[in-house]
This record gives sequence, structure tokens and C-alpha cells, in this order.
Amino acid sequence: MSPIDVVIVEDDPMVVEVNRGFVEAVPGFRVAGVARTGREAVDMVKEIKPDLVLLDIYLPDMDGVTALQEMRRLDLPTDVIVVTAAQDARTVQNVFRYGAIDYVIKPFKFLRLKAALNSYETLHNRFRRQTRMNQAEVDSLAKSRGQQFDEEMPKRLNELTLKQIYLYLLKEGKALSAEEVAEGIGLARVTARRYLDYLEKTGKVMLGMQYGSIGRPVNRYKVRE
Repeated sequence: MSPIDVVIVEDDPMVVEVNRGFVEAVPGFRVAGVARTGREAVDMVKEIKPDLVLLDIYLPDMDGVTALQEMRRLDLPTDVIVVTAAQDARTVQNVFRYGAIDYVIKPFKFLRLKAALNSYETLHNRFRRQTRMNQAEVDSLAKSRGQQFDEEMPKRLNELTLKQIYLYLLKEGKALSAEEVAEGIGLARVTARRYLDYLEKTGKVMLGMQYGSIGRPVNRYKVRE
């Protein structure tokens, strides 16, 4: 089976080389090109039609959301994983709205990007092999993309905020308290606690306790390995 061609869109040369090394360390993937601006990215995708684009948001000419919109407007046959330091909810919402399949927040560990690539490989190979899919297969793919939470999520919870908290925990890579999550994202502590408790209840995060010398123990949450 032919390798999955990847275009890296990133204007920092050092980050380009790090991302290139990460991609090439995952079997089945190869870097087909590097673009350093949004315009260059759109033109390169149009020309070489890669399977996948790793897209930064902060680019010198246009932001990554605009570049993604342009790729969709031109109906270019490529998938996109956003790899960026941007953490604001509006950007996260927009890139998923325009069809990004994952969102990796800088700085990240190799294992996080590897998981994103492996998940994409499953998706890519399934579409390459099959011409029709039943509901169970579609549901399985949605879960493998890591973007679907429990469809019975309580009405008082917002799916975008839930994703943002989950992505923040992934980015930090360690156990955090509700207060730390609230401060990192800009939420009220009681709101963060409500979402964290839901993520723990649905098995997406682990709950532990930190005991200090005085006072009550602090609940700490971490994404399950």
C-alpha cells in the first residue's frame, strides 16, 4: 500500500524540521512538501494533492482558518490536522466547522501527534477500501477521530467547551485540578469542575487526589493513556 503523503504548513524552520522528523518516524507516512505561508499551502495542495495537511494557524500572510476555508472552497481532496499554539475556543470551533479532523496544541509530545496520525491512517485506509458504509462503521470512524463525545451529553454542557477542556488536558500531559484548568482556559472553576466530572464519568479522564499537609485533598484530572 502506498504511503500517506503529508504537507507541513509552518513558517518556523525549526518547527518544520521537528514536525518532519515526527511524521517520518511514523510508518506509512512521508512528507511530500513544506509550505511556509497560507497562499503557498493552498497552491501546493492544489498542485500535488496530498492526502493530509498539518496546518498551523499563525502564518505570515493569512491565518490557517482562512487557508482551510480556501481549500474547502476549491474542493481540494485533502484532509487537515491543525497543529498550532492557538487555544481560543473560536479558532477550535471554526477549524472543526471547516472540516479539520484533529487539533494538536503546541507544544506537544510525539505520542500525541503519532496518535493523531495513526487515527487518520485508520480513517484513510477505511475509505480507500470501502465504497459503502453502514451506521455502525460510520460511528466507529467518528470515535476513532476522537471528535465525538457521548451523544447523551447533559443539556447544560456544551460540546465545544468539552472538547476545549479535553484538548487542554492533552496538551498539558499531566494531572490538573479544576482550578488550574479553569485558569488555563478562562472558565469559572465550578464550570470547569462540571465538565471534568463528566469526562471522568464517561471514562475519558482519570481522577486522582493530591493530599497536602493541611486542608481537604484536591481532585486532579488526567487524560487516560
